[in-house]
Amino acid sequence: MSEATKTIKEPIRKTKVESYDISRSDETLHLATDLAKFIKENKLTTTVQGKEFVNVEGWQYAGSRLGIVPIVDHVINVSNDQELKYQAKVTLFDMRSGQTVGAGFAICSSKEQGKKFYQEFAIMSMAQTRAIGKAYRNILAWIIRAAGYEPTPAEEMEYGGNMPVAAQPAMAVVPAAAAPAPAAEAAAPMKAVVAEPVAAVEAPTPVTYASASQKEEIIRLLNHPVITRQEKTKMLLNINRLDDERATQAIAKLKKAIDDRENGQSAAA
Repeated sequence: MSEATKTIKEPIRKTKVESYDISRSDETLHLATDLAKFIKENKLTTTVQGKEFVNVEGWQYAGSRLGIVPIVDHVINVSNDQELKYQAKVTLFDMRSGQTVGAGFAICSSKEQGKKFYQEFAIMSMAQTRAIGKAYRNILAWIIRAAGYEPTPAEEMEYGGNMPVAAQPAMAVVPAAAAPAPAAEAAAPMKAVVAEPVAAVEAPTPVTYASASQKEEIIRLLNHPVITRQEKTKMLLNINRLDDERATQAIAKLKKAIDDRENGQSAAA
């Protein structure tokens, strides 16, 4: 066979979709398929009364594929002497448009079923987690439904006794009258025991989380072309866990990385 008759078959390259556009129904339906697979493979559901509810990590994944990330605006302590209670507000930030596209409010209280002995930081953390799920639920519920799951975050199902209540064990019946014990078996008199003083436990120092302006600055820097997708994803997954000091350090490191890579590209050119 001559060289002229040889044909070279180019391999067919499939374009991998890195993100979706919420305004395009065809793309969001593809997202629903991808989302269903991700949720199933990573076991991100909680079953309540035979129905599957997606955990907040699943909602975050759906949001991240659309370029929508949660920002914790505030967490307010509304506790009193009888109750630990926190209220959180989360807004959703669209990284493409730079606009806020949704919000969610949530609370968590020590008076809820199963949370009587929760520590304060756990109550505060759950309020934030619920607010994140609620914010995403307000704009993405139909996509979760299209993926085959209930359109309510699993964490929200703990509100107001939505979770099934476990049956309480029956109390033993005590006879009304018992025979008196013989005099020979009378118990010896009890001796008074002096209680030892208990050392006071110091209250934990409250954590000052990163402000909304710090998070917006981090997101702005992450959108720079020299920042890789892996670096962006890793930072966004942990952005709401950053305290004030770590957020300041993250901003400084991102600025330095951008400067170093831009200077390196300039030198290479």
